[in-house]
Amino acid sequence: MKTVTVKHVARAALAALGALALTTGTALADAPKIDTGDTAWMLTSTALVLMMTIPGLALFYGGMVRKKNVLATCAQSFGATCVITVLWMIIGYSIAFTDGGSHQAWFGGFSYFFLAPMGLNTTSALAPTIPESVYMCFQMTFAIITPALIAGAIADRMKFSAFLTFMGAWLILVYCPIAHWVWGGGWLGTMGALDYAGGTVVHLNAGTAALVACLVLGKRTGYGSENMAPHNLVLSLIGASLLWVGWFGFNAGSAVTSNVNAGMAMAATQIATAAASLGWMFMEWIVAKKPSVLGMISGAVAGLVAITPASGFVNPAGALAIGLIAGVVCYLSAVHMKRVFGYDDSLDAWGVHGVGGALGALLTGVFASNAINSAGKGWLIDGNFGQMTIQLYDVLGTFIYSAVGTFVILKVIDVVIGLRVTKEVEVEGLDINLHGETVHG
Repeated sequence: MKTVTVKHVARAALAALGALALTTGTALADAPKIDTGDTAWMLTSTALVLMMTIPGLALFYGGMVRKKNVLATCAQSFGATCVITVLWMIIGYSIAFTDGGSHQAWFGGFSYFFLAPMGLNTTSALAPTIPESVYMCFQMTFAIITPALIAGAIADRMKFSAFLTFMGAWLILVYCPIAHWVWGGGWLGTMGALDYAGGTVVHLNAGTAALVACLVLGKRTGYGSENMAPHNLVLSLIGASLLWVGWFGFNAGSAVTSNVNAGMAMAATQIATAAASLGWMFMEWIVAKKPSVLGMISGAVAGLVAITPASGFVNPAGALAIGLIAGVVCYLSAVHMKRVFGYDDSLDAWGVHGVGGALGALLTGVFASNAINSAGKGWLIDGNFGQMTIQLYDVLGTFIYSAVGTFVILKVIDVVIGLRVTKEVEVEGLDINLHGETVHG
């Protein structure tokens, strides 16, 4: 019988400690490591995207309405920010970005109800190098601005109570499922749809809802017979400028890392925006004989919208082409198509965001380059015409679901609490009647 000595015990203990160290080391190597550089960039991007809604969108829209409705219009952006933040924390993030199990193709699960599983050091598989809390907040800012964009089509005539109710219902029932389809592992993303930062998820989605909303509500009182010119285009210019700056967080931030992809997305965003502003400006100069400030800033927003789905997939030349095309097409849709069909899209949410989002999604399929992003092979450079079919599915799927969902939500709200203010309130102004205050006291 072998005698067990202190020496044997020591050897066994050392062997056990070595095995434990090896196992621990392997586990740590496999665990995702939070990168401070990526985290810093995503914290910055999140703040930039939030700035796009408040104050960017609030000022952009607020300057374009009549003076009697300025506060009500700004309040819509601010109120939407508050409602959506709370709902995103409770259930929105879970529906959009968690595993839906057997229904994964259509919407996520409920495992992140009230963000319960989120801890200090948890990460998401979609953003493994940053804290999940940062990724959740980044996606929250996208969820905030998307419904808020719809306000541009229903300005001057919707009840504030109905607006806030619509914001909450639309977020949960329309935005979250579509975000899941494209970014959360749903059927469009699995199919290979390219949407780097929200051409369909954000802009076509919001623009479609805006078109349906303005049709359901009807035209503003006096539309076509009264002067409804913007009361302060300086506010709109400031708002558009904040949108432009904030959009770098929107597009370059969608790389979710501080790397070369973010750099190229930033370059593409700047180039396309400037090109679209020039395209709109020169079209207006030719047709209307004068280049308006409203036209220049609207063109810039159209370029921002159109480059959004393509920003991480195209080279600078592709960005230039997308911007120029978007400036011309969105000018025609916002100014002339609206006149032909006669709908009252007050601040051109459909003409710029709906048309620009669909156009950008399709042009992504044209100009995407595998040399820029291995995830994207487009028609013009890589000869992949099949990507155009996938992009078309993305556009049609988003448009149909958003249109039907928006219509149903609006009709239900109209039955329960009513959508539109009275004619007397509309004529006197929403500021004093809905909020009890005016701009100048």
